[in-house]
Amino acid sequence: MHYDLSGRSALITGANQGFGLAIARAYVKAGANVMLCARNVEKLEQARQEIAALAAPGIRVMAMPADVSSADDVERLVERTVKDFTQLHILVNNAGIYGPKGLIEDVDWHEWVRAIEINLLGSVLPARAVMKHFKRHSYGKVVQLSGGGATNPLPRISAYAASKAAIVRFAETLAEEVREHHIDINSIAPGALNTRLLDEVLEAGPEKVGSDFYVRSLKQRENGGAPLEKGTDLAVFLASSASDGITGKLISALWDPWEGLPGHCDELRTSDIYTLRRIVPRDRGKEWGDRS
Repeated sequence: MHYDLSGRSALITGANQGFGLAIARAYVKAGANVMLCARNVEKLEQARQEIAALAAPGIRVMAMPADVSSADDVERLVERTVKDFTQLHILVNNAGIYGPKGLIEDVDWHEWVRAIEINLLGSVLPARAVMKHFKRHSYGKVVQLSGGGATNPLPRISAYAASKAAIVRFAETLAEEVREHHIDINSIAPGALNTRLLDEVLEAGPEKVGSDFYVRSLKQRENGGAPLEKGTDLAVFLASSASDGITGKLISALWDPWEGLPGHCDELRTSDIYTLRRIVPRDRGKEWGDRS
């Protein structure tokens, strides 16, 4: 399905490689102006040139290096984006790292904290910075990248798991804060992608990431992983007017029938479908666990 982003402008973090770069490609092809952000200046400029070559006449492709865990950097980034595009419609929080790998008592504590800063604060700060602008225009879209750590334990990659679970709950919470302003905040799970994060796991080896996860990662590399376009299609949908009113959800690009969600807006608005929730015994058909 084709979703039109003509006339819209997007800020995409972590956009110089991997999934962030793939989203930038998809957005430009759908007609959006894009501001690309990442820390590596050289790779960022290469990405800007690549995306600019895909852009139709009139579509603007900008880039600005920034550390998304720095409040000052983020404020400057959003300020420049709004100045260049006049109006910002979409924020994609894609920047993230795995962080240290190994048992919690063995990993470097500063690296563990740094992963929280980049993955969690590096999503909260951009969302915080764009809210006044979105509210002023009574419209906005935040597309938050989730990960396997949000819904499943990831032994030996605990900083990543903790940060991803936290950011999904933050997205749910922010969605309720800004619902009346017609600002939609959603998280997406793109599937197991063959990006630099997979390379990191394989390089770390089974001693650090655990034999089960290492073997699964080897199989993922062999079978090609989840197609990037599945995740980018969902990211385009959530940035488009077709998804207006869908908010506070964690949506799987591979397993959820997201193309049909516009027909269920009322049900989604009044339920906890596609959210993180606690499971109690009766949810699994057990007769025990309720206080009599």
